[in-house]
Amino acid sequence: MTEPAKPPRSPRIHERIALDAEVTLRRSGRLNFRVRIYDISPEGCRAEFVERPELHELVWIKFEGMHSLEAVVCWIAGSKAGMRFVQPIHRAVFEHLLARIRTE
Repeated sequence: MTEPAKPPRSPRIHERIALDAEVTLRRSGRLNFRVRIYDISPEGCRAEFVERPELHELVWIKFEGMHSLEAVVCWIAGSKAGMRFVQPIHRAVFEHLLARIRTE
């Protein structure tokens, strides 16, 4: 079975910032589980899934110390998926989140 191709890239509003962190993720009707994220921007992130999500699926991402963020799966390539936050993270909150992740 071949992997679906990623959709054409459109210009990003914010640059993705590389990182290596774990977050809690929940899919609708399923239990929470931990996933590794590889990059983040105020608009979304890229994560590695053990159980592959569906394209356009709504998921909830929980960073330590924050409320869960709703996100939509935008692309899937192998075990990794790109997700767009339904509501972008406010710039000040995003900077605080990055600072905390980098000190963990």
